[in-house]
Amino acid sequence: MACEFLYNPIQEVALNAPILFDTSIPCSRGYVYHEGNTGNFILKGASGNSSCCNRFAQYQVTFNGNIALPEGADIVPIAVAISVNGEPRLTSRAIFTPAAVEEFGNVTSTAIIKVPRCCCFSLSVDAVPATTDPTVVPAPVIEVQNANLTITRIA
Repeated sequence: MACEFLYNPIQEVALNAPILFDTSIPCSRGYVYHEGNTGNFILKGASGNSSCCNRFAQYQVTFNGNIALPEGADIVPIAVAISVNGEPRLTSRAIFTPAAVEEFGNVTSTAIIKVPRCCCFSLSVDAVPATTDPTVVPAPVIEVQNANLTITRIA
């Protein structure tokens, strides 16, 4: 089961805010819930009466899109990351350092997410700081174009 969510126009995304998605190839089994025109998703765990040994659902989440700094921004590295229950997975952080404003670069981010039986996890793809260096001030807004999110239940 795979679902795909898209947003092709350029959108401005504030730091620590989710990327929006408005078009989808929906999931037919109800494991993934997305309210249209938002960046928030719900992943459902295995059902309570599941005879599965692992007693969790496992999803592969992949984001691909183009990111840039908007006009007037300082040139700094920019990044997006997959967030689970409001916490960015820093191992999924995809970083791009543009040479100029309005210069788009393609980024891809992937994460495997395990959801326990009878639970639900929230999911989003957020604009995040590109570095933990306190001397680098992150861009307050980035531009995202051709956002594509694929969620596949793999177990």
